[in-house]
Amino acid sequence: QVQLVESGGGLVQAGGSLRISCAASGRTFSRWATAWFRQAPGKEREFVSAVTWNGVRQYYTDSVKGRFTISRDNSKDTVYLEMTSLKSEDTAVYYCTCGRETPDWFSYYRREDPYEYWGQGTQVTVSS
Repeated sequence: QVQLVESGGGLVQAGGSLRISCAASGRTFSRWATAWFRQAPGKEREFVSAVTWNGVRQYYTDSVKGRFTISRDNSKDTVYLEMTSLKSEDTAVYYCTCGRETPDWFSYYRREDPYEYWGQGTQVTVSS
């Protein structure tokens, strides 16, 4: 079992920045690929960003490229999402998730099914 707890969400003005965190406990988190998904009101949950277990590779959805940065500190069992130049369309509940970094993960990391554990989410609201 891996428990994931997100934090750092809040209200920010458009153009501002925010860093959200995902703290893990339980099984060896450092060997799990980790991702952020988000769900806006009335919309399906969507992929935002992912990082390999060693932090070497990062992946982003097109709408956040150049604005968001994912990173991890395995010594602290924590993954971060640094969000800059925030837009109103970034308003959503942000979820942290982790899954086994199998060869298939590299093909399907944008989908939800490669991931086994999910946090409860943290609300990010961007006011225009």
